[in-house]
Amino acid sequence: MSTETLTSAPASGAELRAFLHGLPGVDQVGADERAARLATRSIKNDAKAQAIDMAITMVDLTTLEGADTPGKVRALCAKAARPDPSDPDVPRVAAVCVYPDMVEHAVGALEGTGIGVASVATAFPSGRAPLEAKLVDTRAAVAAGATEIDMVIDRGAFLAGDYLKVHEEIVATKQACGDAHLKVIFETGELVTYDNVRRASWLAMRAGADFIKTSTGKVSPAATLPVTMIMLEAVRDFRAATGRMVGVKPAGGIRTTKDAIKYLVLVNETAGPDWLTPKWFRLGASSLLNDLLMQRRKLTTGVYSGPDYFTLD
Repeated sequence: MSTETLTSAPASGAELRAFLHGLPGVDQVGADERAARLATRSIKNDAKAQAIDMAITMVDLTTLEGADTPGKVRALCAKAARPDPSDPDVPRVAAVCVYPDMVEHAVGALEGTGIGVASVATAFPSGRAPLEAKLVDTRAAVAAGATEIDMVIDRGAFLAGDYLKVHEEIVATKQACGDAHLKVIFETGELVTYDNVRRASWLAMRAGADFIKTSTGKVSPAATLPVTMIMLEAVRDFRAATGRMVGVKPAGGIRTTKDAIKYLVLVNETAGPDWLTPKWFRLGASSLLNDLLMQRRKLTTGVYSGPDYFTLD
């Protein structure tokens, strides 16, 4: 497949289907075994301290609840900018992720910090709405100041084999984003097979995604190491074919420092060190930051602080 083909619109649904089903199949047993093997890598204390700070800078600190309020969002933004008020050396997170109607509150609270404001859009988390409604959702978030849009694909269309519809919706959403970066969420727990994860990854990248993301966090299973590894392989191979880098964001179920470090090892060993930066790798989480802070304090002071020491996310 030529670079021109990979970076241009598909000629037809049949052409896109032929391309996606022509991708090499995923050896499920092999993928599970490799991810499990990488998860056993041990990291010494000096490297662990660096990994913790790196993971903090990659966090998209997230609140996506029906009970979210402006006050809750402002408090989360304060934590994003100063994760541990007693330690100014703790780095800031990458972004705060909220619903579209909370974007203006996040933008105001984060002004001058350099922290991104991400907004879910396109009928999150189901993705089941008319395209025009999804685009209105996206444009409203961007107009309010969102610098990143996390869209969800229509899994029903994808599983029915209507790949062209999914492609066209990603293209339209990317256009509606303007200068904002687009993260495309697959909801991998509903895609069922690793082959589908690989196909969704290539489909989204062909359509112009800046990031590909595992999950909404609303469906189980959410992020897993094997699924993330398959997505990392896809972005690695896509860059080799086209020269364009695409980021990866696992989200949902990543709660501990040990989890986060496993993902960093996975990135380094699969896609390579170029992806070990918040520009190209994010961790979508709500409770992870507190565990990172607790483990960081233990390494720097020798004293383990309980979860009540830090504010709840």
